[in-house]
Amino acid sequence: MKKIIIAGIGPGSREDITPSVEEALRHADAVVGYQYYFQFIQPLLRDGCICVDTGMKKERQRAEQAFQLAEQGKTVVVISSGDAGIYGMTPLIYEMRRERGTDVEIESLPGISAFQKAASLLGAPIGHDFCAISLSDLLTPWEVIEKRIKAAITGDFVTAIYNPKSHGRYWQIYRLQELFLKWRSPETPVGYVRQAGRDEQEVKITTLGDFDPEDIDMFTVVLIGNSQSYVADGKIITPRGYYAQEKSDVKPGQQIMMDSFSTIAGELRHQDWPLGHKWALLHAIHTTADFEMERILHTDEHAVESLYGKVASGELKTIITDVTMVVSGIRKGALSRLGMEAKCYLGDPRVAEMASAQGITRTQAGIRLAVEEHPDALFAFGNAPTALMELCSLIRKGKAHPAGIIAAPVGFVHVRESKHMVKPFKDIPKIVVEGRKGGSNLAATLCNAILTFDDAEQLKPGRDL
Repeated sequence: MKKIIIAGIGPGSREDITPSVEEALRHADAVVGYQYYFQFIQPLLRDGCICVDTGMKKERQRAEQAFQLAEQGKTVVVISSGDAGIYGMTPLIYEMRRERGTDVEIESLPGISAFQKAASLLGAPIGHDFCAISLSDLLTPWEVIEKRIKAAITGDFVTAIYNPKSHGRYWQIYRLQELFLKWRSPETPVGYVRQAGRDEQEVKITTLGDFDPEDIDMFTVVLIGNSQSYVADGKIITPRGYYAQEKSDVKPGQQIMMDSFSTIAGELRHQDWPLGHKWALLHAIHTTADFEMERILHTDEHAVESLYGKVASGELKTIITDVTMVVSGIRKGALSRLGMEAKCYLGDPRVAEMASAQGITRTQAGIRLAVEEHPDALFAFGNAPTALMELCSLIRKGKAHPAGIIAAPVGFVHVRESKHMVKPFKDIPKIVVEGRKGGSNLAATLCNAILTFDDAEQLKPGRDL
């Protein structure tokens, strides 16, 4: 009969060939495939079976030969390793059937894929959502592949990597590792299996940071865990969440915030922001629902990281704000956990007296008093440009030495100028919301981004809610 059966023969061992594929091979009039694969199926073929084997990169030729034989009335089995529908011959056969306008019947038989076999040898790395990406850019532009890699990272997918490296394609796996390390922890488990299911099989488990691309070749499948994956008893485990439902310490409010951050991260125009800037940006967008923050939020290089380092070491103990609303938005749980204090001087009885006597605004007076008592604090501005300008003046006079500045005053008078005034202080880590936009809520959330930077790699905000 005029029929082509596309069969996945599994990764290589006889035990991994499914009974339905074995049955198809035993009754085939002809078998077409890459010559290397015939060693795995030869004992299953009946006498007189026509064997058509070709070299690599001859997929179209093999498909055409299969149709020619089938159109002669033969039952033809086209073989692929793993599952023929995953980077295999199945799509090509269906496309060619349409192109030829033939009445040849097509049947597809699934097989055990290479990444499934590799996963079973590594433990349980694909216990949750996963994706597969081929690094071969022979038929797919690298720009498209890189977009898919970034999407997998953003979506926190366990990721199976096919065609990771060959003699002519050596750099792509290095670029993939670079992209993953921008967002995933260096401790993320990575497993790879060479020649899965075959006599030459090699199984290795390492971490994203220690992974050596020179240790793999074109016969290797790589599996990168997600943010929840871990190694136990020499196996990679990605939990489905059964125990988490019973023991999770994530409160409903935190879960909503985590889901929101994941959504925001997926919608950013640029996915390769440095981690500190990205963490501040996610907080800013979450607070305002304004994706223009991606354009107007400025952070000095490593500003978030360095300020968190001062907090964690105990060097930075105080946050000074221009208005009380900023203090209200800074998480009390984070302040308590880190031994921090957030203060606003507007309520101090000395402020009104100083403002009246010196002809300045109350927020200016509050900053003058704050600098006298806490010259090396982190200063956060979410309302009053005059207060920010006052701090700049005191820095120039050598009276203030801030650990950092968050410049997010809002309004129409002197707002832009105040932000320009703060930028020349190159030695002070700064976060600036450019232009007229800002607000107490923004200043507070940027403080929170600093206080929780140790949660950034896991994309797990809201611990202190």
